[in-house]
This record gives sequence, structure tokens and C-alpha cells, in this order.
Amino acid sequence: MIELKGIKKNYGKLEILKGINLSVKKGECISIVGSSGAGKSTLLQIIGTLDSPNQGQLLIDNKNVNNLNKTQLSSFRNINIGFIFQFHNLLPEFSALENICIPAYIAGKSQKDAEKSAFKLLKRLKLEDRANHKPSQLSGGEQQRVAVARALINQPTILLADEPSGNLDSKNADDLHKLILEINKEFNQTCIVVTHNEDFANMAHRKLTITDGLIE
Repeated sequence: MIELKGIKKNYGKLEILKGINLSVKKGECISIVGSSGAGKSTLLQIIGTLDSPNQGQLLIDNKNVNNLNKTQLSSFRNINIGFIFQFHNLLPEFSALENICIPAYIAGKSQKDAEKSAFKLLKRLKLEDRANHKPSQLSGGEQQRVAVARALINQPTILLADEPSGNLDSKNADDLHKLILEINKEFNQTCIVVTHNEDFANMAHRKLTITDGLIE
């Protein structure tokens, strides 16, 4: 599903990734752990095509994404990859339903189809009664679940999460971890999660540790 070959990334003289080789199977849930500054988030951004390596290849479904131009890459990312970040990044002026619909609109879906899919996700996440609430009217856990729904709206084959529970209390964090594992199983999505939460890291199919820019 995902293959990284000799991925290196540096910013000037600072080496972040020093030759990452990794294969991820379809439907696999992988956790990535390591100390701050080890290169976890940089690796996730490269897998998500938000950043590009200085050296090496990234293949997704045998497609070398390094060969795509900016327009092709943006379209590929919007359709194939869903993102969950530590900070939900919801747009404050829009309702929960509208926030979820945004990636669907970018993909060219009609308002009717987008809203139908968004409401179905809200129902799945037990948030249907919050559809018309603005982010400021939602709890932290609810905001993050809305962000999960937004990541899923285009039915991506890959779900990437960067410290998704880092801003939540322990109960909401546990609920979010269970939700990610349920989504992985239910939709057979390939999930890669950067986390400091050891409990969740150990529940994934595979736990990878990055130390000094390399996978141990």
C-alpha cells in the first residue's frame, strides 16, 4: 500500500530523516513513537505528501508520487489521504456539518451528496445533534471527532494522525484511540498514527520507534 525507499530529509545542514525504509500493508494500523525532534511528524508529512523528501521515493499503490505535479498531488491527497492533527483546525465560522463537507466540496461533490455523507458520519460518531453547532459550541472531544469525520468524508484509503489526542483529557483520548481502531477495522483503512500515548501505541498492529532520524 505504502512504500518508502531511502527517504532523507534535511533543512539546510540539519538532517531530520537519514534514510527511512518502510512498507505498510493495506489495512494495517501503525503507531510511530519517539522523542521530540526524532523526525516523526516530518515522516508523517512526507507520507501525506504535505512535504517532499530531499532524497528517496514514496510509492502509494505502486504510484511514485514524487512524479506528480502540484495540481495532481493536491487532487491525489484530497481523495486518497485523510488527516487528523493535534489541533482540530476547524473553521470557526462554519458549523460542524459544514466543516466536514469542505474536503468533499474540493473533490467536486454536490452540496446534497456532501451533506448526506457528512451527516452519516456525524451519526456514526454520535454527533448528529451537533450538526449545526459551531466549533466554539462543542467540547474538545466533540471538536476532535468532527475533525475525524472531516478526514473520512472522501473515504480515503489512508488515514494519518499526528498526536490526535495530544490536546485531550485522558477519557476523551481513550475514546478517540478506540474510534481510530474501530475505523481501521470497519473501513479497512491504512492508519499511521504519531503518538506519545504508549497505551494506544501498543494497541496498533505494529509500533515503530524513530530515533535520530532512523527507524529502530
